[in-house]
Amino acid sequence: MNKPVRRIAIFCGLLILALLVRDNWLQYVQAEDLQSNKHNRRVLIARYSQPRGNIFVDGGATAITGSVETNGTDFKYKRTYKNGEMWAPVTGYASQAYGATQIENLEDGILTGDDDRLFFNRTIDMFTGEERKGGDVITTLNSKAQKAAFEGLGDKRGAVAAIDPKTGRILALASTPSYDPSTIAGNGEKDEKAWKALDKKNNPSDPMLNRALRQTYAPGSTFKVVTAAAALEDGLYTDIDAKTRSPLPWRLPLSTKHLANEGNLPCENASLREALRVSCNTVFGKLGDDLGVEKMREQAEKFGFNEEVYTPVRANASVYPEEMDRPSNAMSAIGQFDTRATPLQMAMVAAAIANDGKLMEPYMVDKLRAPNLNDIERHTPAPLSQAVSADTAHKLQEMMETVVKSGTGTKAQISGVTVGGKTGTAQRGIANSENPYAWFISYAKGKDGSSPVAVAVVIEGSDTTRSDIAGGRLAAPIARDVMKAVLDSEK
Repeated sequence: MNKPVRRIAIFCGLLILALLVRDNWLQYVQAEDLQSNKHNRRVLIARYSQPRGNIFVDGGATAITGSVETNGTDFKYKRTYKNGEMWAPVTGYASQAYGATQIENLEDGILTGDDDRLFFNRTIDMFTGEERKGGDVITTLNSKAQKAAFEGLGDKRGAVAAIDPKTGRILALASTPSYDPSTIAGNGEKDEKAWKALDKKNNPSDPMLNRALRQTYAPGSTFKVVTAAAALEDGLYTDIDAKTRSPLPWRLPLSTKHLANEGNLPCENASLREALRVSCNTVFGKLGDDLGVEKMREQAEKFGFNEEVYTPVRANASVYPEEMDRPSNAMSAIGQFDTRATPLQMAMVAAAIANDGKLMEPYMVDKLRAPNLNDIERHTPAPLSQAVSADTAHKLQEMMETVVKSGTGTKAQISGVTVGGKTGTAQRGIANSENPYAWFISYAKGKDGSSPVAVAVVIEGSDTTRSDIAGGRLAAPIARDVMKAVLDSEK
């Protein structure tokens, strides 16, 4: 080979080597970044080139999502939702323009068919020429309970969470105001207009906020069951009908201020049962002070406070503050000061008490299913903690059942059914200047004594006049309807 030809051959060899290096760099190093790049429309076009799998409720009997063919765009299919406003806190949205959230996002691989566990199905479809299909997500949600929760909230701003205490299955998860994910599923002008209307900057009611999982509220007097649990577990009191060492009035520690009750209540030395029945701030504030910050925080954490919860959709951590002075701890013990809880968290508290003290991990995806209807993955219920002993749980049940039988929670009564509950009316603003939150937590027992449902309801805002805002009046009837819907479903 003469010298010029050799130089050309070496140059061509170097070019080929450079191409090989570049090709491998793109395919094996930058592939993931390129695939997830927001400007890469090929991924989105592929995602919507076939119908997405569906999200089901009622054990797989009812699909709450669908797909429809579209025209005039390079996206062949668009997501649709059935009763989208009611189910949005469960499904989230899948939008050609704005991405996906919640189950639509977390289970995107199954729904699009891209998950590695669907490789066999994809291969079969390739050889048979069948259109590629996504898998399905079977949730734990009960449509009757969800309907009762959503319609009960109506035009009020608030949320409902309902759990099966024995397994942790989430039965209802409602949040209002809500939105219809179908309105933002495409990428046209109407979708853009709807998206802007839902933005919190343009809509202060923030309809896309999942209040059941992501919003924390002062739990008010519903937190008194946690304080009672701490007192019983610590042995500070053992008999729920014995008098407590609770003076009236009771002055907050290190303060000249007396802690007030809501009205002229029989709280002086009231028993734990009576104090919970009429909701004595003085008794439970003093209990929190007697126990101290550390014991109160430890008990709250056994119920799940101070930890995020993944259902798999993430729920914000509820908070029992770690460092407080004595007056702040006493106020936290009655669900005020900086104590904060999501509706899911307070449903977990009621569920653990109803389940003899065992707190189960809440979850809302029961199983993932391939297009050929074979199960890919099934959730196994798992305990999260033993929040209280069975003996303490039974005492708390007796106290909560007295609240519904003859206390502040009578509006949650269901004929022929044993119901336990606790009301809460959480003060807000400087000197209680804003409308309070209305809370109710509860459980219902079946004929065998076990509980198939525990519910937490919070009303953040409504047209109700301030003097009528109370957990027993606003939230308890909603909890009752949700519990009844679950009980009726099991008949």
